[in-house]
Parts: sequence; structure tokens; C-alpha cells
Amino acid sequence: MSVMEDKRAEQKEALEVLIDFNDRVLKNMNIIVKELSGERLEDTNQFLKGIVDAMNWEIEVVNGTMELLNEGKERINKEEFNAAVTRFGDAIKANEDAVMAEAVTALIPMFENLGAAAREVTA
Repeated sequence: MSVMEDKRAEQKEALEVLIDFNDRVLKNMNIIVKELSGERLEDTNQFLKGIVDAMNWEIEVVNGTMELLNEGKERINKEEFNAAVTRFGDAIKANEDAVMAEAVTALIPMFENLGAAAREVTA
């Protein structure tokens, strides 16, 4: 196997792990939006931190697999994806529930698209 084939195999493996992970993250993103939209629970901050960690892991995978994700055609618009992630980061820093809920809501379609793109290139 060439280095390139090796790299591609590693990228594919990372995306296969991401697919299962992504479904859970999306489910949790939808839940955290409700909690940040006025239904805060005792563990909301802890739950949010877990989601942020999970999203950061996925973002690292995206950065490491972008060439495979966009092989043949653009599936992930890097600028749009990064802009939504940056907006979420700013919302976290502002620490305002409504702003964070809005930023997560904007990220949900990005992460849904990421799951679909990962499924497509690993099929």
C-alpha cells in the first residue's frame, strides 16, 4: 500500500467512527438547544461541555479528512463550516444561553451534512 492509500484508509476509518458518534452528537445538540432556550437543568453546563468536547473531536476529524470528504465534489464547504464553528465558539465565550442556542441551531445542519458526507465517502 502506498503512503497515499494508507492515508486514505486512515481517513476512511476516522470517518466511519465519526458516523456513529455524529448521530449521538446531533441528538444531544437538539436537546441542548431546548435546555439553552429556557429549559435549563442542573447539569446543563456539564452537558454543554460534553457536547463541545464531542464537537471539537469531530471538527478535528473533519480537518484531517477534508480531502476525502470533498473527493470528486464539494460536500463540506470549509468556509461555511468554520464560520459556524467560530460563531459557536464566540457564543460560548459570551456565555449567553439564547446566543448559544442560536449558534448550536446553526451548526445542526452542518453536522447533519457532515454525517451524510461521511456516509457517502465511506460507502
